[in-house]
Amino acid sequence: MQNSKIMFEKGNIYIRKELHDTYGGNRQGGISNCANFPFIFVFTGKAGKSHGYEDGWSDDGYFYYTGEGQHGDMTFTKGNKALLEHEENEKTLYLFENLLKGKWKFIDQLRLVDYFIFNTPDTTGAQRKGIKFKFISVSDSPATMNGSLLKPENINIPNKTERTGLITSRVGQGYFRKQLIDKWDNKCAVTSCSISKILIASHIVPWKEATDHERLDVDNGILLSPTLDALFDKHLISFDDDGSIIIAPTLSNEEILILGIKKTMKIKVSKGMKKYLQRHRSKIN
Repeated sequence: MQNSKIMFEKGNIYIRKELHDTYGGNRQGGISNCANFPFIFVFTGKAGKSHGYEDGWSDDGYFYYTGEGQHGDMTFTKGNKALLEHEENEKTLYLFENLLKGKWKFIDQLRLVDYFIFNTPDTTGAQRKGIKFKFISVSDSPATMNGSLLKPENINIPNKTERTGLITSRVGQGYFRKQLIDKWDNKCAVTSCSISKILIASHIVPWKEATDHERLDVDNGILLSPTLDALFDKHLISFDDDGSIIIAPTLSNEEILILGIKKTMKIKVSKGMKKYLQRHRSKIN
């Protein structure tokens, strides 16, 4: 990867074709990951509304950006994955706004601080799950955008009370729990118990030890029944990379029997979960 110290001038107009001729990246769509340079171009404009996209600044100074994907539920692949992992991959985000055909105004450099799942129509009008990225201006003084202020009701994200609940309660009905319920099909990952009101959204790496990204990363979670959650939380059980249960040697055979734990228990482990499970296993006692 080439090293680049390029800095765009805020408010200046750039020709998108020339940007791609020089730096590469996808010439269409809103997210352009430049393979040979350490940055990602993020393009926004009014045309996106026809595909269920709505971007803009909120009154509290955050830029909300709808992920890519015109049909069906949006997923964390391709451009969406690049945005999610931009800091991990040391990629700088540059935001451009469309003015005229082929001409784009540079707004500012951005940094991802959060993301949400929301309901939005796709290009055919069918309802689907979309991804809304929440960015902050690195310079705190972005160039002016045309009609870019979003009202809270148009963002469709958790309100302040809901966000507080998400931060303070790992069992709460917040974003993280909803994501795990979807991932695990509303069933305990081990027992397949489907009594949703008792299932607990368990962090693999605890909230206090996780980064901001890890705290909301669905791969850093398992949906568990209460007994299994308590054992997992206290590092009395864990799981290997193949999903096999690991039982702490401090638990006696009698205790294992009473708790209903079976050595044949197993979960399905996704690739993204392995790094979290490795950290969890290191603390089993």
